[in-house]
Amino acid sequence: MFDLRDRVIIVTGGALGLGKVYAAHLAGLGARIVIADIDAAAVAEVGRTLTADRHSVIEAHADVTKPEMIAAMTEAAMTRWGRIDGLVNNAALMSVLPRRSWHEIEPDEWDRVMAVNLRGMFECCRAVFPAMRDQRAGKIVNISSGRVFEGVPYRLHYKTSKAGVIGFTRALAREVGEFNICVNALSPGLTLSETQIKSSSQNYLSAHSEGRAIKRPQVPGDLLGALVFLLSSASDFMTGRTINVDGGRMMH
Repeated sequence: MFDLRDRVIIVTGGALGLGKVYAAHLAGLGARIVIADIDAAAVAEVGRTLTADRHSVIEAHADVTKPEMIAAMTEAAMTRWGRIDGLVNNAALMSVLPRRSWHEIEPDEWDRVMAVNLRGMFECCRAVFPAMRDQRAGKIVNISSGRVFEGVPYRLHYKTSKAGVIGFTRALAREVGEFNICVNALSPGLTLSETQIKSSSQNYLSAHSEGRAIKRPQVPGDLLGALVFLLSSASDFMTGRTINVDGGRMMH
């Protein structure tokens, strides 16, 4: 039920941070991976690493706010493998955003966050839908954030966009269910990814560990079981749901 061998899965933001971990793990399970990221050099580096390990990979330099780049990414997968089985909408603006009060956020920055974190997800779903509709099967996993449930201050635009991911997930699930396409969300707690560590103080990271039922830091590997579940046949009758993985910090 959890077998992902030969499944074609696109991971956006797949060359850095958690996305890189997702892509590598799914490739290790035998999935065929499209690594899509705005950082072309990082895409090439991850692609070289996975290809050297004899994994099936497509390197896609893609800005999720640009429909033409998303279309090219999707076309590359269809040309090479003839199908698209999964999409992990992971690309997002977060670690580069300064933590500051909501009234100090400039409108242009607000719009940029919404363009990447919400419209980018919409563009990617729209691009893969024809393939999933025609094959009458598909798994879409949208990455939200556990901080949506906490009301954490600062980076208001980020938290707002990630709350929107949950609403988007529920509504889209209703619209594509007739085609046997499952749409679910994964909301990580504060995770010690390479990008999170670079943008956070040790005190900030420690405070989140103390609030958990499981008293340790959250690491990227903690998210992989839920991700595989949502992409596999084990979740074939589950859609419109959000799985919160945060060590028991928020229970709802």
